[in-house]
Amino acid sequence: MASPDQSSSADPSVRRTPDNPSPVLAAQVVDAMADKRAVNISVIDLREVSSMADFFVLGTGESDLQVKAIAKGITDQVAETCGEQPWKQEGTNHLQWVVLDYVDVVAHIFLPEKREHYRIDRLWGEADSEIVPEDGDASDLTLLQTLLQQSSDAT
Repeated sequence: MASPDQSSSADPSVRRTPDNPSPVLAAQVVDAMADKRAVNISVIDLREVSSMADFFVLGTGESDLQVKAIAKGITDQVAETCGEQPWKQEGTNHLQWVVLDYVDVVAHIFLPEKREHYRIDRLWGEADSEIVPEDGDASDLTLLQTLLQQSSDAT
């Protein structure tokens, strides 16, 4: 992105609210995207292939206004349900590709042409991934539901 806007705070290696396992956070991001009618929502599990983050959650908005609404929906829902704010945000001025970095989970919201151009889905092709069905949400994702169940069984 040419000149992203950014806001950052604490040490990036430490989430401020570690009580939320990354699958919980990823599920909240998916649900927020679905609530704002993002299309082509997918979750990429990076845990086995990178230390950059545990999950990328990708979604597409049909206009810059929808991209803005999706980003706001994510930040509002994650703040309300998990008590977390993004460590870093980029792209909120241009609204073509917005990145909300929650350290363990990174949300990417694209306009269709930017998503096609950068092809992040294919860039991480060796990672496990799952696509949210049309009109679906996080409860439709076997990957996240399995991890959420394991997390609740451990407590």
